[in-house]
Amino acid sequence: MVKFYYLNFMEIKDEFFAYGHKLIQATHKTTMEITKDDYLTKRGNCIIAVKSQKACSDLNEKLKELIKKDGAKIIIKLSVNGLEEIIEAEGSKMLTLTSNRSIVIRKSDYIDERTLAIRANKSSAELSREFIKKLKSSNSKVRIEIKVLNINF
Repeated sequence: MVKFYYLNFMEIKDEFFAYGHKLIQATHKTTMEITKDDYLTKRGNCIIAVKSQKACSDLNEKLKELIKKDGAKIIIKLSVNGLEEIIEAEGSKMLTLTSNRSIVIRKSDYIDERTLAIRANKSSAELSREFIKKLKSSNSKVRIEIKVLNINF
């Protein structure tokens, strides 16, 4: 006898916009950051977008609940002027998601109030240089989509 198992697959997401900036470098080897700040200095080499509509604390509550589960699969999709980057990362029960100023995606396991996700497959330095070139214009509008793939058995 063959048994069939049905997976209840649900996708929870949030999406919002941020903007490019002429000082975006995106050269940090372990992180990337999206900030609500409207300015950027040369020291901010992990920042990929400014004037964000959202920070960690502003995200959809159901999304935050799922992100705060160990091993949650998080997909971050960045789109600007016809180009797209996809980042895969993980959640953790240790995440607080309380920053009202920024969102940080990390390749490491380090967590603070700005951390959205850990163990990411890309840092800002690993985004395509063509994509980063588009982000160097303050007129560039960046669409950010964050989703958690939730599979219930």
